[in-house]
This record gives sequence, C-alpha cells and structure tokens, in this order.
Amino acid sequence: MAQVKLTKNELKKQKDALKRFQRYLPTLMLKKQQLQMVIRQVEAKVRQIESERDKLYREMESWIAVFGEEAGLSELVKVKSILRETGNIAGVDIPVFQNLEFEDIPYDLFEKPLWVDRGVEALKRIAALDAEIEVLKRQIELLAYELRVTTQRVNLFEKVKIPETKENIRKIQIYLGDQQTAAVVRGKMAKNKIEKVK
Repeated sequence: MAQVKLTKNELKKQKDALKRFQRYLPTLMLKKQQLQMVIRQVEAKVRQIESERDKLYREMESWIAVFGEEAGLSELVKVKSILRETGNIAGVDIPVFQNLEFEDIPYDLFEKPLWVDRGVEALKRIAALDAEIEVLKRQIELLAYELRVTTQRVNLFEKVKIPETKENIRKIQIYLGDQQTAAVVRGKMAKNKIEKVK
C-alpha cells in the first residue's frame, strides 16, 4: 500500500477516487453477468448444433450402409472458404459464422450411385455445422478470457481499491481531526498566555 499524504487535497483526491470506483464497479458487475449469460447461451448453442450434426451423421451412415457402396463422397466435398463477420458482445470482438463455401466438383452421374447427391448435400451440411461449432468455440474462448479479466477487475475494486481508499480517507480524517484539535488547544493556550500577560 502506497504512503498517502495526510492533507486536505489528498483527502479530496481519495474521496473522488472512491466515488469513481463505486460508480465503475456496478458497470463491471453488469458486464460480468452479461458475459456469463452469453457464454452459457453459446455453450447451449454448441450442444444443440453438435446434437444436430451427430443426428445427421447417424442418418447418413445408416443409408450409406444400406447401399454398401464406396462412393468417395469426401472427394466430392471440398471447402473453399469460411465466411465470418465480426460481432461485439460486451465490448468483445467475436467472430460470427455466416456460411461455408464449397468448391464445385463435377462428377459423372452414370458412374456414381443414385444417393450420391443426397450424400454430398449431407456432407456439406455436416461440414457447415462443424465450421459453425469451431467459430462458436472461438467465441467461448474470447468471452471466457474477457470474463476472467472482468472478474479480476471486479475483485480488484471490491476487495482492494475500495477498502484501501476508505481506509486512506479514515486515516486522513483522523489526522486532520487531530491537527484541528491541536490547533484549537494551541489557540486556547496562546489566549491564556496573552491574558496572563495583560
């Protein structure tokens, strides 16, 4: 703890700092709550998309197994690019999944089984869901980091800065009160001496 000056100017400075801390703390707490809520929402969305992806994958596996053919579907689905935007939640820039672009790979309809079109669409959908999950997980990482920083700041204000400032104010007030009392006593003693001299 830094040594504080025991002056009226320092008292005013400490009182101003205390007001500033007390005004800023609720904003930080609100940001912390908002981040916690958004993280829970994004985690729920990840679980929902993973469930959807797993369901789609199971459906695709079952009908591919029925036909028992190796169609080389993975060769027909190549990702060209992932389209993302930047969003902002509680002052944190996060990536937001838009879409997945695929390369257009032509194939001979006579050589491939009839269900290949459906398989290619299912694989594209699974790839898009995987890409969205990755973007959402990145959102969670960024939001969790910001939550950690915000929690540290809340703790700093709540447990360190505000109590420290209150203690500084108390010390300065005690010192100034003692000085004022001493001045009054000195004044009375001086007055008594002056009266004795007269």
